[in-house]
Amino acid sequence: MNDTLSGLLTIAALAGLLALVWAPLGDYMARVMTGTRHARPERALYRLVGVDPEAQQSARSYATSVLAFSAVGIVLLVAILMGQQHLPFSRDLPGMPWDMAVNTAVSFVTNTNWQSYAGESTLGFTAQMAGLAVQNFLSAAVGICVAVALVRGFLASRSGTIGNFWVDLVRVTGRILLPVAVVGAVLLLTQGVVQSFADQTITTVTGGSQVVPGGPVASQEAIKQLGTNGGGFFNANSAHPLENPTPFANLLQIFLMLLVPVALTRTFGTMIGSRRQGLTILGAMAALFTASLAVATWAETTGQGAAARAAGAAMEGKETQFGAWGSILFSTATTSTSTGAVNASHDSLTATGGGAALVNMMLGEVSPGGVGSGLYGMLVMAVVTVFVAGLMVGRTPELLGKKIGRPEITRVALYTLSVPAIVLVGIGVAIALPATNDALGNSGVHGFSEVVYAFTSAANNNGSAFGGITVTSTFFQVALAVAMLLGRFVTIALVLSLAGSLARQRPVPTTAGTLPTHTVLFGSLLVWVVLLVTGLTYLPSLALGPIAEALTNGVIS
Repeated sequence: MNDTLSGLLTIAALAGLLALVWAPLGDYMARVMTGTRHARPERALYRLVGVDPEAQQSARSYATSVLAFSAVGIVLLVAILMGQQHLPFSRDLPGMPWDMAVNTAVSFVTNTNWQSYAGESTLGFTAQMAGLAVQNFLSAAVGICVAVALVRGFLASRSGTIGNFWVDLVRVTGRILLPVAVVGAVLLLTQGVVQSFADQTITTVTGGSQVVPGGPVASQEAIKQLGTNGGGFFNANSAHPLENPTPFANLLQIFLMLLVPVALTRTFGTMIGSRRQGLTILGAMAALFTASLAVATWAETTGQGAAARAAGAAMEGKETQFGAWGSILFSTATTSTSTGAVNASHDSLTATGGGAALVNMMLGEVSPGGVGSGLYGMLVMAVVTVFVAGLMVGRTPELLGKKIGRPEITRVALYTLSVPAIVLVGIGVAIALPATNDALGNSGVHGFSEVVYAFTSAANNNGSAFGGITVTSTFFQVALAVAMLLGRFVTIALVLSLAGSLARQRPVPTTAGTLPTHTVLFGSLLVWVVLLVTGLTYLPSLALGPIAEALTNGVIS
């Protein structure tokens, strides 16, 4: 079977699997988030922590709970990482330096999972399990909670409340993420992903000895992909044979990345009582994903240069068992979501292929985005779309029965501008520092692209990187941690504030002049708004980086 046919069949299998589970999983998540009954273990947990599960929270109270919970998570994770030498199964490894510990803790709590260390030589098993894996669940759950809170804002009528964060957190973690992650981990075990609590010394074919690192990999790998986290147990991430040993495991990991973000569009449609609305959002996401995948696949399979032509594709930095098609499908999925896992070196992608990955993040990772963050990001873009359409026809914009007035559009504008501002300011400060040149693995336009990629990945909570840049200096550890914090929690605060503003409104009836938001026309307009409003903000940095590199290499004529 040739690479092209194999790649097309893989894409078809992925689409088929997602279509198969979209409705049942989406409807199940809707029932979980709208149900009124609490399981006995959940009630016991609420009593233990002093939470009234029947109480409803305002947007401000909900946001305060999110921020307080995340702040405690950062403090506890820093303590675990810096003091891991005192924990069992530490593998006799020392604690992390303070700046790396802060960067890592912020990274995992914000669902970024940026890593400036090699996991197998830096962390013990307890730090991996009790620290990083726990945050893989909790940070993913926070994203889903915020998305559902925004949907409740559209559904509420002059109530001002958007649910109970603590109830949402427990339900998402215990009823959604944990069961699916267990199934995913078992499937990965069948493919040879390691799950142990010890390293192993083996005899090589030459008669020497070699230590093969072990650890609870399968359990962490499942939630790493399912929660769109992306942090690898090993330094090579999903290119490591003990994390991603077979083409089927590769397909399964891509499926897990896309599973919850795609199914949440069905959850959205079910909760608001109009599944066509969910299909419209899903269609816009799919259009953006397909376009990016097509561009990146073309760039990598028709790579310029004698070596690429001889290999049949641009194979530098790619695993031969996955090939160009499997690597690009993975990279498109990981940057279109907020996963950030890699099964190939993104730094070795062609200028156009690397640029496509970069654009996926710059669009706000809404195709389909991270767990929760993709849905609320696309709903914010839908608000922008109805506002633009309202200006065209001279009517007050409405979305799902709620008027989009000055308070709402102010919050949306701040949301749209906040992450680009964080990214561009970070890039500017880094480029202005002389020490940054020493941290770059490449000079010229590709070196500039490495800096752009780093801050874009951090502020958009992705976590992947162009590997040529060294980010172990205190400046990069702190600067990227700040970008991750602001990129995650400023946007969450604005989304929850928008949810509260919508919840205080009385729904307005649909009239003949109401813009239909469940049609192909609206979905097409939504795609163009995402490209124009969000994408054009980054055009100068793209022109100085990947576009200039592509032109220089003669890829674009």
